[in-house]
Amino acid sequence: MSNGIELRDLAIGDAGWLIQQHAELYAREEGFDASFEPLVAEILADFIRTHDPNCERGWIAWEGDQRLGSIFCVKGPEPGQAKLRLFMLTPAARGKGLGKRLLDSCITYAREKQYREMVLWTHASHRAACALYEKAGFACIDSHPVISFGQPLEEQTWKLKLT
Repeated sequence: MSNGIELRDLAIGDAGWLIQQHAELYAREEGFDASFEPLVAEILADFIRTHDPNCERGWIAWEGDQRLGSIFCVKGPEPGQAKLRLFMLTPAARGKGLGKRLLDSCITYAREKQYREMVLWTHASHRAACALYEKAGFACIDSHPVISFGQPLEEQTWKLKLT
């Protein structure tokens, strides 16, 4: 626990909260349409059904009885590759260093589980998160324009060598 904020494993009720938070935040802040919500729901349903607790983990940040954010480390598509997913902070949690703490926890976990690299998919519009990725040593390895979730976006893939 740090500054009264505790990082807990994904638990009952967290998935529904995460789906709602992602859908509402991205609709409000970036104009995403309703197609984003089922994507988040599918990612969480897959994690809950099939994740390997020996090498995959999801964290929910809590302050008292309030959830503040999330981050997940799952197996990537290639052997030895971790994938960062569902990194999100509520507006009330921003500016407290919690994003860095969540990211550091996820990277440390991936290293402990002996992944050789970590990848993530995001959009250039997520400037604060991209700045955190860059400071943590990630490199943007692909960036291209797309139309996703009803919006023109710059889709990006970032990678971090862990070994």
